[in-house]
Amino acid sequence: MKVIGIIPARYASSRFPGKPLVGIGGKSMIQRVYEQVKNTSCLHEVIVATDDDRIAEHVKSFAGNVIMTASSHQSGTDRCAEVIAKVSGFDIVINIQGDEPFINPLQIELLASCFDKEETQIATLVKKIHTEDELFNVNIPKVVRNIAGQAIYFSRQTIPYLRGIEQKNWLSKHSYFKHIGIYGYRTDVLKELTQLPISILEETEALEQLRWIEHGYTIQTAETEHETIAVDTQEDLERIIHMYFTS
Repeated sequence: MKVIGIIPARYASSRFPGKPLVGIGGKSMIQRVYEQVKNTSCLHEVIVATDDDRIAEHVKSFAGNVIMTASSHQSGTDRCAEVIAKVSGFDIVINIQGDEPFINPLQIELLASCFDKEETQIATLVKKIHTEDELFNVNIPKVVRNIAGQAIYFSRQTIPYLRGIEQKNWLSKHSYFKHIGIYGYRTDVLKELTQLPISILEETEALEQLRWIEHGYTIQTAETEHETIAVDTQEDLERIIHMYFTS
């Protein structure tokens, strides 16, 4: 299998404009993501996909690969699909978040290994939840899986609901998993996904992966032990700088 890693990067973020270019310990966010991804042994190519000239020129300045994409895309999945339409020869696409500057390369390798199974169409990662703060945080999507490790449903609510058990005891009675937002797709499946109409479940939960499930695609999951830290706000940026660069 030939595997390509694509890092979608937008300048016009509503919550944090210009986020890919912010400095983190002497390097930009997008450069840190790119360099972490390049440390992954399973990828044959790494490309930043952007609609902004400033990001594109910056990526070129540190000798990174970049492809310009349309500004009309609604998701990173759509942006990845445009890139794969412009390059050829890849069997698997890994969609890597552009706002996780310290993503662990082992997570990417774990995700890619899901495609050792020929039946895998889409893959993503999950991580066991250990705290009530995460368990009941509606900003953290939860995942329910079948016995084959495929995702049955994603929700911002805490699922499954444990009937007859006090919520303070849920973690001791059941293993809950949160979604880690990195995806892999077979190339032909990725092209199909972008042609699907928005589904009712996707609109309800504001989670694009529900569109795929609702249209009959399967999502294989793998469990990671590594945490990911995304930068969505200025406060997140300050926290990650303090975490990694303050002794």
